[in-house]
Amino acid sequence: MIHPCVLIPIYNHKETIEAVLASLEPLGLPCIIVDDGSDSATQQVLASATARYPWIHLIRQAANAGKGIALTTGFRHAEAAGYTHAVQIDADGQHHTGDISRFLEAAAVYPEALILGTPLFGDDVPGSRYFGRKISVWCVWAETLSCDIGDPLFGFRVYPLAATVAVGRRYRLGSRMDFDPDIAVRMYWAGVPVHNIETPVRYPPGGVSHFRLLRDNLRISWMHTRLLIGMVFRLPRLLRRHRGT
Repeated sequence: MIHPCVLIPIYNHKETIEAVLASLEPLGLPCIIVDDGSDSATQQVLASATARYPWIHLIRQAANAGKGIALTTGFRHAEAAGYTHAVQIDADGQHHTGDISRFLEAAAVYPEALILGTPLFGDDVPGSRYFGRKISVWCVWAETLSCDIGDPLFGFRVYPLAATVAVGRRYRLGSRMDFDPDIAVRMYWAGVPVHNIETPVRYPPGGVSHFRLLRDNLRISWMHTRLLIGMVFRLPRLLRRHRGT
């Protein structure tokens, strides 16, 4: 039996968060929102949502520290509150929340696994993001010596909290857009099984993205460099894993 919650990191997505929360209401799941130093307008929207929806628990960080820090805070809070799994979704409305039930069904069957969303792109996907994602996928396959991680950048996933918090305490993980692939690879190295589920993703017109092309690509490149070096030291263990011994 799993005891899940939804976890949403947010930074200045005041235009989209209300629709995301409205889509979650029929699911009857508790939701932890970590406000990563948002502006006053977003804080007002969140305060109104918290008053309207009793199943929301809001955590506010005074300054913007990055998605990775916000998620790490949320994981630790969720585990301390007694939840076994956290469904991570973004606040920008890109994820199809109607698929959360499918993700949780998989988590119930594979409770020790990291359930990763694999995006099904439409015609609205930005070309630079699509090809950059492909490069990251190839890097992760090299870092794990496998194709088990279908997409390391997609932020729609279910984390088994005990293993997630343990990995977060063991390693200094990426603090911003490098967090999602970093923790996926390190959880794989820790022996956590991976289960992939396809789900649609959309890029609505006028949507706000906090991905900064130069800054975040440099962060992700440096992260992959570290992970590739780390893979070399774990090579015997990874080879034994793939041989099933």
